[in-house]
Amino acid sequence: MPGSQTEIREVYDNLRREIGKVIVGQEEVVDQLLVSLFCRGHALVVGVPGLAKTLLISTIARTLNLEFSRVQFTPDLMPSDITGTEVIQEDRTTGHRELAFVRGPIFANVILADEINRTPPKTQAALLEAMQERHVTIGGTRHDLPNPFFVLATQNPIEQEGTYPLPEAQLDRFMFQILVKYPDASEELEIVKRSTGGKSQEIAQVIDDEGIRRIQQTVRETPVSDTVVEYALRLVRATRVSEEMDGGHTRPKLVSDYVGWGAGPRAGEFMVLAAKARAVLEGAPAVTLDHVRQVAQPVLRHRILTNFNAEADQVTPDAIIENLLQDISPESSSASERQQMDQVLHRAG
Repeated sequence: MPGSQTEIREVYDNLRREIGKVIVGQEEVVDQLLVSLFCRGHALVVGVPGLAKTLLISTIARTLNLEFSRVQFTPDLMPSDITGTEVIQEDRTTGHRELAFVRGPIFANVILADEINRTPPKTQAALLEAMQERHVTIGGTRHDLPNPFFVLATQNPIEQEGTYPLPEAQLDRFMFQILVKYPDASEELEIVKRSTGGKSQEIAQVIDDEGIRRIQQTVRETPVSDTVVEYALRLVRATRVSEEMDGGHTRPKLVSDYVGWGAGPRAGEFMVLAAKARAVLEGAPAVTLDHVRQVAQPVLRHRILTNFNAEADQVTPDAIIENLLQDISPESSSASERQQMDQVLHRAG
């Protein structure tokens, strides 16, 4: 079972190789999805139709020896269609009738919530308890979900007619919002050649549930210094325009001009956790400031609410986060960071 950084990196490389048999390009998207899995986090995948979002998630599920379930979200989908429901069953030997719980598709390890914004808030809310608490409650009875448990949702950003925007509370439960972009010319050529050919690829299963849990534990045990945690929190707290900046610092101009509401505490938690996963995959002994910067975009982009001025000037959350990373540089020098990292590694034994 994977436990060391070398073993985890080998699993990661094997997963990338198997996924690459079906998915052309999208290296950054695949990387962010695997990081969210290694961190025990959920991910929201956003992209226009035809970019293989559903295929990508189902392919990742095929590389894992885990139970996979797909839910196609539609306007008439009910909460019980996801969580399950109680039905009356008759015992043929005694003739007595009793309620029995029939599990819904959410009782799987990997859940593909396809076009999640196509269903009303009542049904979207059915995922809230499951995503956060990892159990559902039906008829006053708690039913635990499998471990590991991941919700990987897709969303179309351009067609908004007949859709229901996700509540902010539910958006905040997604560790990453991952943007899927158009392929370049060479990638699109390869996509057309593969999709119009007759050869199908066999996908090998790389890891099972116990292996995933071992990786998640290793990620959480990765050392991180106070300097790195404080830097992640500076980035998060700078987005909160309703509060004063800490230590007399100046808030970046794009944040002041275009942000209506900033990220909450969960953003800092996910940023540090994702940075730990990046450190493990790179074979680093501890988390660095650069690891935090690498994960800032997918962690923050769905937690920053822009105002009307941003919409009028066509300023995106990604542009705001990029400005944030440029303006808020680490306070401590690299030598000080190295000293703190040495202290963290010494305490970790």
